[in-house]
Order: sequence, then C-alpha cells, then structure tokens
Amino acid sequence: MVGHLIAEVLALEVRLFACQARLAVSTDSEALHDLRTTVRRLRSVLRPLRGVDGVDELEDAAREVGRVTTPLRDQQVLCEYLNAHGWQSLARPRDQHLQQTCPKVALSPELKRLFERLGKFPERLREQQREGHLRGLRRRIEKRLDKQWDKLREAMADPEHDRHHLRLLIKRVRYAAEVYPRLSHQPSGMAAHLKRAQGALGDWHDRLQWLALAEHHADLAPCVALWRSGIEEAQRHSDIALQRLGQACFEA
Repeated sequence: MVGHLIAEVLALEVRLFACQARLAVSTDSEALHDLRTTVRRLRSVLRPLRGVDGVDELEDAAREVGRVTTPLRDQQVLCEYLNAHGWQSLARPRDQHLQQTCPKVALSPELKRLFERLGKFPERLREQQREGHLRGLRRRIEKRLDKQWDKLREAMADPEHDRHHLRLLIKRVRYAAEVYPRLSHQPSGMAAHLKRAQGALGDWHDRLQWLALAEHHADLAPCVALWRSGIEEAQRHSDIALQRLGQACFEA
C-alpha cells in the first residue's frame, strides 16, 4: 500500500511540474485545466489518509492551489461558452486577461509551497512505515471510502437534498474510486452514473454562476435570457441523472 501511494504521488509530482512549465509560457489553453485535475487527483489520494503525518499540511497546500485557480478556470469555461455561441467580443477581453494571469500561477507562492511539501512527502511516509505507524493502512482507507459512499447514499435519500452538496459528494466518491479502484467497493456500472450526474450538475452550476456574474458585469446582459432558460433545462437533466444515480445506489 505504501509503495502504491509513493508511486502515485511521484507520478503526480511529475505531471504537476509539466503543467507548471506549460502554464509559464501561456501557449497551452489546457495547461490550467490539467494542473487542476492533477491537484484534484492528489487530494483524492490524500483525503482517506488524513491523520497520517504530513498529509494534512500537504492537503492544505493542494487545497490552496485549487482555491487560487478556481476563478481562472471558471473564466476559461465561460470564455469557451461565449466563443462557441458567437459572443467573441465578450470573450476576447476575458481571454486576454487569462493569457496575462495564468502564467503567474506557475510562479505563485501557493504552487511553490505545494511542490515543497510534495517533495518531502514520500520520505516522511517511508519513515512512518519503518516506525510501524502505518499498520492497517489499507483497512483505514477502505473504511473511509465506505464512509464517503454512506454519506452519498444518505444525501440521495433526502428529498430536500442540496444540489451543491450532492455535487461535492459525487465528485469525492467518483475520484476516490478512480484513485483506489480496488478499495472503493464501487458497484459495477456505478462510474457511468456518477459521471453523468456530475456532468449534469456541473452544467447547472455553471449557469448559476454566470447569472450571478452577470449581475456585476453589464456586458453579459445579452446572455442572461439564454442562461435563465438553460438553467431550467440543466436542472431537469440533473434531476433525471440524480434519479438514475439514486436507483443505482440503492439497488447495489
């Protein structure tokens, strides 16, 4: 288990360095997205390990990188939408802002801190293994992954469930299963249901954010009517996806 974790962390470190290099030159529109998905995977690796020496501070550093890059990624998604729907004049200044700002992420103190803590983590893990502090680690991870499933099932059973909370729980369960496929006890076929529900909730969440943004950015006013109708459609799609996910959860 420890060897698997160290190999995973080292592979993620290599991917993060590659993302950093791509961000620095600002020529790759996917660099920021790839950085965030790599950080997200790292957090999925770490979450079941909370309490192990070095994990909490490494997870905090990863969380901070996610926090500072979220507004930029949200703006990227908005620009992609605007360009795809013929609003290039609205997308252009936002694209220019991203081109100027994204390279700064490569030199940010948040990313520097993450690399510093990430570099020390494998040896700290080995040291704890030598001292006998990681006995039962596999079972500990299994129990915590099972607890995530229990939280999702409980939320799905609540007729007054909060969509934002459900979206977060679905992401956690889905990504944990990708990182720990043999320990997640995920029922067969569940991955597709989780992905569809997350995507539908993501579409709904995007439009909700854009409508809030339009309240402070007058140039987005031409988009509001389309987003209002779009959020209703996205909500219907998410209801269907959640219903199917709920059936799969309780049939498993």
